[in-house]
Amino acid sequence: MSRWTIRGERVVDETRRLRLSIASVELPDGVQFEQYVLRMPKAAIMVVLDDQERVLMLWRHRFIIDRWVCELPGGYVDPGEDPAVAAAREVEEETGWRPNNVTRLLELQPSVGTTDSENLLFVATGADYLGVPEDINETERVEWIRLDSVKERIARGEIVGASSIAGLLHVLAFPR
Repeated sequence: MSRWTIRGERVVDETRRLRLSIASVELPDGVQFEQYVLRMPKAAIMVVLDDQERVLMLWRHRFIIDRWVCELPGGYVDPGEDPAVAAAREVEEETGWRPNNVTRLLELQPSVGTTDSENLLFVATGADYLGVPEDINETERVEWIRLDSVKERIARGEIVGASSIAGLLHVLAFPR
């Protein structure tokens, strides 16, 4: 009985990576309002673990928040692409490591009140080194960090991305 109803939606801008629209919404009590809605393609992110209690991370600058942060590798899923394959592809492109034993971890929506941005997280145990990543624009540094340092890095604000935090805390809470 408390379902909100979209009465219409008009596109403000659209690219291959996002669709910004304004939705006309009606609440169960009849009140109507407009809300910006951002729709983005699925993203696939991977937690890559090794046998030494470490996780593969990227150190990169995020211009939107103008901060250096530590993140899990990941990116958009191409149309028709299997999300697990996309996650593995992104790990290889961004880090130079090929993940092994990939399984699905969880699904999340980082900003569910205004954004449809499905994030599919996977976990891999082990990885094979292929070489230095070709794309110099993705990251400043690729490194294996100790899992026992994750909570402290989150507290210091080094790890701020919702998907990175969710994936890392999930692995810490539910060890394999």
